[in-house]
Amino acid sequence: MNAYDRDLGRDLATLHYGDGEYAVLKPGRHVVCAVSGVMIPLEALRYWNAEVQEAYAGPAEALKRWQELNP
Repeated sequence: MNAYDRDLGRDLATLHYGDGEYAVLKPGRHVVCAVSGVMIPLEALRYWNAEVQEAYAGPAEALKRWQELNP
């Protein structure tokens, strides 16, 4: 078995988000966007919030969540 044999739909990672980096708590290939529900491959993950421990698919989702948290 190699990385290409995995079922990506079931290979959800668990991360701890820090400032500028994250730690993998449970290995996997992707995480789920907290706003849109889109699966984000770990190699494409660029946006998250360390305070609320959430990942975002892109800057639009990150901004939307920031606006919700900071009315």
